[in-house]
Amino acid sequence: MIKDAGDDPDVTHGALVLATVRRGAAGSGVQFKAGPGVGTVTLPGLPVPPGEPAINPVPRKMMRAAIAEVARALGHPGDVEIEIAIPHGEEMAAKTLNARLGIVGGLSILGTTGVVIPYSCAAWIASIHNGIDVARATGLTHVAGATGRTSEAAVKALYDLPETALLDMGDFVGGTLKYLRTHPVPRVTIAGGIAKITKLAQGMLDLHSARGRVELGALAEVAREGGGSQGPGAPYRRRQHHAGGLRRLPRAKAFTSAMKWRSARGKSRPGSSRARRHRSRHRDLRSRRKARRTVPAESSPGKPVHAAPPKR
Repeated sequence: MIKDAGDDPDVTHGALVLATVRRGAAGSGVQFKAGPGVGTVTLPGLPVPPGEPAINPVPRKMMRAAIAEVARALGHPGDVEIEIAIPHGEEMAAKTLNARLGIVGGLSILGTTGVVIPYSCAAWIASIHNGIDVARATGLTHVAGATGRTSEAAVKALYDLPETALLDMGDFVGGTLKYLRTHPVPRVTIAGGIAKITKLAQGMLDLHSARGRVELGALAEVAREGGGSQGPGAPYRRRQHHAGGLRRLPRAKAFTSAMKWRSARGKSRPGSSRARRHRSRHRDLRSRRKARRTVPAESSPGKPVHAAPPKR
């Protein structure tokens, strides 16, 4: 069969998936084998134990059900071996997180329903959960969730972390932290650009650019706690790139310490009344700014009408 990923961005879209069924030993039941292009699990923590083909429980259940149905119809005991192969699967797997999860030799056969949901976040969040499970099962005491490649490279170099300790979190910091709350690791580091980390400090759990904006007042407050300038002309208070203000702080390390301290104090605890007030206050600020930029239909005699300032 040819995999159709629909609108989902998937490196396996259009891939050929081959299933070969062979008669198995009497009483063996349904056995699975990884053919060319399908990986093998090598680390604990995944739904499938090490040494097994990287075929998840739900696809296995579906295939067992199909074999049982045919076996009943033919009066066969249903002792078979199913080999799944994906030509060029090992090359495709190089573009995935399989190696980080301990899946070597090719792709993994995933799935929960057999139905593609366009642009579903579930698969991404599930891979984050798998990464945490593998880290816990292998005894790691420090994991790092990164919003992108640059921040991942930085946190890896800073703490000399192994690949299995790195979580490709993207914008899903909420899904990461919620899972870590119930599946704890002694030390967790969140790495990201200044804008996304500031949004996290504001209480946002989805860091996508469409889900909210950085409030420079909040950035200024955290910068002040880290030893930055307190005047109204401080660089992080102006309408300029957020990174420009950070570079001009006395010590970037102080900013990081202030962020940790702020989080520990619970100032930005998601869902807290303080966080709700914070969001409400900044919504009001945005409304007032928008109102100031609106050009009035008429002006009083002697008073010129000012055009709205250009957006930056």
